[in-house]
Amino acid sequence: MTNNTTPSRTEIQNPELWTFPMDYPMSIIGNEGYREELLNEVKLILAEIFPEFDHASIQMRASKTGRYHALRLSLYLTHADEVNRLYTALDKAKTVRTVV
Repeated sequence: MTNNTTPSRTEIQNPELWTFPMDYPMSIIGNEGYREELLNEVKLILAEIFPEFDHASIQMRASKTGRYHALRLSLYLTHADEVNRLYTALDKAKTVRTVV
């Protein structure tokens, strides 16, 4: 974020509220019908941005109806660029519905 421009929706909105390094738990909810595809796509994204991340630590859970799946994981973040790159990649992923 430079030149006082408004950050995109996938960039950190309030950088002053973030303290790095930090552990960052998150849930990635997939689109309906994309169980294995969601896991594979997220693993590819994580491998690119966080090459040391242990993919075995990802937990997958189905929704109550079984229509959706969520991946739960925790990342160790060291700077804002990692967050921006991660959310941009997840926003472009066809299997990802939302991230919390």
